[in-house]
Amino acid sequence: MNHNHGLWQVIEFLHVKPGKGAAFVRTKLKNLSTGKVVDHTFNSGVKIEPIRIEVHEYQYIYNDDDNFYFMNLETFEQIPVQSIVINAPEFLKDGLVCKLQFHAAEERVLSCDLPTHVETEITYTEPGIKGDTATNTMKPATTDTGVEIRVPLFINTGDKVKVDTRTKEYVERVKK
Repeated sequence: MNHNHGLWQVIEFLHVKPGKGAAFVRTKLKNLSTGKVVDHTFNSGVKIEPIRIEVHEYQYIYNDDDNFYFMNLETFEQIPVQSIVINAPEFLKDGLVCKLQFHAAEERVLSCDLPTHVETEITYTEPGIKGDTATNTMKPATTDTGVEIRVPLFINTGDKVKVDTRTKEYVERVKK
């Protein structure tokens, strides 16, 4: 939406109707230019100017100092994307298909959403102790993209695991 001379995305909203007084909407908004998240309250009846967004699938190919480069799967056009608009850039791997949201009028990238789950290989973790699987204990592990996550004791170096890109949590071991 267009609000206060900037583009914002509504992350959360709650309609509140108090016993006395007018209803209002409490929101959590993300500035699409800076990535900053703020709380804002709108009175009921306020008109919001929506913006038109287009979503396209792009494949990640490489990055340099400031930009990540993606290729359109239909036109093979390559575009640079700033890291500030990418959700969880630390999970990007060559060939990963992401959804890029574009502001239709300005033709600029507003956000880059990775898949909810990605498969990654564990490059380092302490070996689990045999027989120590009775509890749901977790241990630190490093993935092939350099992200440190917590995994169950039975996961070893070289295992492939599925990780949630929103929470950076272990989901399951991937069958070979």
